[in-house]
Amino acid sequence: MLKHRDAPYLPGRPKGLWYKWKRDPALLDCVLMYAQRGHGKRSSFYSDFTFGCWRADDVLVPVGNAYFGFTDQELAQLDRFVRKNTINRFGPVREVAHRAEAGLVLEIAFEGIQRSTRHKSGVAMRFPRINRIRWDKPPREADRMETIETMLAAIEARAAAPSQ
Repeated sequence: MLKHRDAPYLPGRPKGLWYKWKRDPALLDCVLMYAQRGHGKRSSFYSDFTFGCWRADDVLVPVGNAYFGFTDQELAQLDRFVRKNTINRFGPVREVAHRAEAGLVLEIAFEGIQRSTRHKSGVAMRFPRINRIRWDKPPREADRMETIETMLAAIEARAAAPSQ
C-alpha cells in the first residue's frame, strides 16, 4: 500500500488517499480438470474450477482452483462446456474431459507460487484467477510442471540472494 504521510486512517475504502500497488501477475496456460457449482447468484452455474499442468510423464496434475476472473457471458460458455464435457461425477464435483487432444485451456493469472506438501502437484498458487479462456489452444500445448519449476527456482534464488 502507498499512502501520503498525512493521509488519515478511515473506515471503508476511501478513494484517492491510499493506493494499492500490485505487480503484474504471472501467467500459465492450464487445462480445466474439474468444476463445481458456485454460490449465491452463481449457484445454478458451474463456476468453481480446478485446473492442472502436465508432468514430464504426460499426466495432468492439479495446480490450482479459481472461481472468478471471467464475465457473465464467459461464465455461460464455461458452464455449457462443463455440462457437455462431463465424464465423471463425484458428488457436487464434475470431472471434465482433460486429455491431450480433448479439453479446455484456461490462461491463469496469479500473484505468486510456492511449494506445498498438501497438493498432488507439490505447488500452491497465490490468488489464482481466470485471465482468459483459450478456445484456440489444444490441451497438449498447455504449460508443463517444468515451467512452474523454473518459476519456483527463480523465486527461491531471489529469496536466497543477500539483500542489499
